[in-house]
Amino acid sequence: MASNNGSFGKWEVVKKGKKSSSSGGAKNPTDKKPGGASGGRKALAESNQPARPPLKMSDTLYDGFEKMGKKQNKEQVPPPAEPQNKKPSSSKPSKKSHSSNTLTPATHKSLEEAFKALDVGDLKQQLARSQTLFPDNPSVWVKDLAGYLNLNLTAPETEPTLSSYAHDYPYCLTGKELKGVIKGLIGRCSDILPDFFDHCVYTMLRELDRQSGEPLHGYRVCIQAILQDKPRIATQNLPEYLELLRSVQNRPVKCLTIMWALGQAGFYDLSQGLRVWLGIMLPVLGVKSLSSYAIAYLERLLLLHANLTKGFGIMGPKEFFPLLDFAFMPKNALSSSLQEQLRRLYPRLKVLAFGAKPESTLHTYLPSFLSRATPHCPDDMKRELLSSMTECLCVDVQSLGVWRQLYTKHLPQSSLLLNHLLKSWRVLPPKLRKNLEETVQSFKVTNEEMRDSVESQDLQECNNLCQNLQVKMRGHGFPWSKLLMVLLVFAAGFIAHDVRSHGSFTDSTAARYLRNSGLTAVSQQAWSKITVYSKQGFSWMETNTPHYYSECVRVLGPLMEQGLEKAKAAAIFISENTTQLILWVKEKTPLVIEWVNTNTPDSVFQMLAYLKELLLLLHQNYILPALAYMSDLLQRAWTNLQDSCNGEVSVSCLQGHALSFTNSTWQLLQHTTSAIKTWAQELLTRA
Repeated sequence: MASNNGSFGKWEVVKKGKKSSSSGGAKNPTDKKPGGASGGRKALAESNQPARPPLKMSDTLYDGFEKMGKKQNKEQVPPPAEPQNKKPSSSKPSKKSHSSNTLTPATHKSLEEAFKALDVGDLKQQLARSQTLFPDNPSVWVKDLAGYLNLNLTAPETEPTLSSYAHDYPYCLTGKELKGVIKGLIGRCSDILPDFFDHCVYTMLRELDRQSGEPLHGYRVCIQAILQDKPRIATQNLPEYLELLRSVQNRPVKCLTIMWALGQAGFYDLSQGLRVWLGIMLPVLGVKSLSSYAIAYLERLLLLHANLTKGFGIMGPKEFFPLLDFAFMPKNALSSSLQEQLRRLYPRLKVLAFGAKPESTLHTYLPSFLSRATPHCPDDMKRELLSSMTECLCVDVQSLGVWRQLYTKHLPQSSLLLNHLLKSWRVLPPKLRKNLEETVQSFKVTNEEMRDSVESQDLQECNNLCQNLQVKMRGHGFPWSKLLMVLLVFAAGFIAHDVRSHGSFTDSTAARYLRNSGLTAVSQQAWSKITVYSKQGFSWMETNTPHYYSECVRVLGPLMEQGLEKAKAAAIFISENTTQLILWVKEKTPLVIEWVNTNTPDSVFQMLAYLKELLLLLHQNYILPALAYMSDLLQRAWTNLQDSCNGEVSVSCLQGHALSFTNSTWQLLQHTTSAIKTWAQELLTRA
């Protein structure tokens, strides 16, 4: 069993000069003639040579197969065929087809049935025989494994990307015993796994060239088994696979097969999946027949790996900004539905691009953000660009220096950014406000220098915006805290000076004012009452506290001990039974938050922004003036009250005002009652 897809346990002699009818150009194993040991060697040598592909393969990969085949020509020499093996072959007529000589497995209705019908014992025997015949050539072992699986897993082939199944389908259907056999053999052949992976991919492509191509489930299982343990194998030859993908771009099934095979690495390692997507799928994202699977794969990859930290460092500005253009630029190669799907993934791609240390990398993104923020770009893209540039300025201090260097060549874009900073000044971090002072001042100097040589509307707008920003920087609002501190210091200094000038606090003006206003008497009376009640309370506590304490210990002590034991038991029970729930919540909460952020329509955020603007408008134009007006009214009322009390507000004066108000109200009530009574009498008289 050394051929890739031939019959197992038989050596086949291929006639020279015969061409296969298949488009792959491989030798046709249907023409046979009996042969001895030399014929077996010849068949073995030719069966291990890779068939010439119908498309231009990558030289590096193809040369690897060719060298491997030459090595097998020298090493793979089977023992002389036994006599009983010759008799059946010589007794059969040569006119019979290959299918009559080979036991063809029955086609199953589903792949699950094919896995159940697979004889693992027979597979072990075939692999043992292969290892006995070729003990020093593990490439034959793994090829026999792939050929056996592909020959026996005969089920209808679905679409090449298997998008409707789980990410590890069909490998997830393998039983424990079969999985152990596959893992054990792959573990023993780790040195030749890259060549074996390439062999599986290229064999699948050759099978797709045949008119009656066999199902490819066996090769898919081997690819998934390889990449599950060694996902880096898929990214070792990405440039060659990209060249191969472009050479068969007019064959969508082949392209999707290549993309599926390489993409399996991402389901076990996020960094390798991103490398595959950026190196293979992003270059063909504009191809209509491939873009749907490329974006669906990216969505599945990001949903499968909730922790994005393992993907940091893979994506940079060179890879990020094409994605930004695909997501936000209208009328590009993507359909509206795919563009919306990519836009939902954009926040997570942005996190991956900015990486683990955005404070040291965001300044490299600012030039590309700034160059795209033209006045005529779409509104959604403009909002995203302005938001991203503000984030760059807030997080990475070097971004301000980069902006100053690009300012003169990007005046329209700088005008938009300055206007955005001016509108969102209240929500900007204090650190950015402080750092912007030097930048805006340098812009002012640059504007003055350019005014003599360049006269444009953009320059004038930038100059006006810089002036408005400087006004915002100088006006920090009313310093209420500082005013309160000044008033407290002033009051303390005044009292100290008053006490010092009069010799004592009793003779000071402040004490005299307190006595005249009655506050001293009231405070002394309150203090005396507090003293009396405090002494009574302390006396009661000294007498009764020991008795009540002993009673509480006697009655509540056992209950508290029982309650403490039950609380401990309940805590242990809750801890044991909620561990899974806590883990589930920790795992799903970021996904839920991300889902809410990505699926919330922009109109909701716009409504919140409008509501914020409305509240700010009400606060500035109505609430603050109303409070100021009320404060003025209260001040005038207090002044009038002092004037009515001859400059000194006392209890007797307040009593007089209250009595006067009561009398006036009573008189008004009497006059109103009398008027109503008179009016009622007149009505009755007329009636």
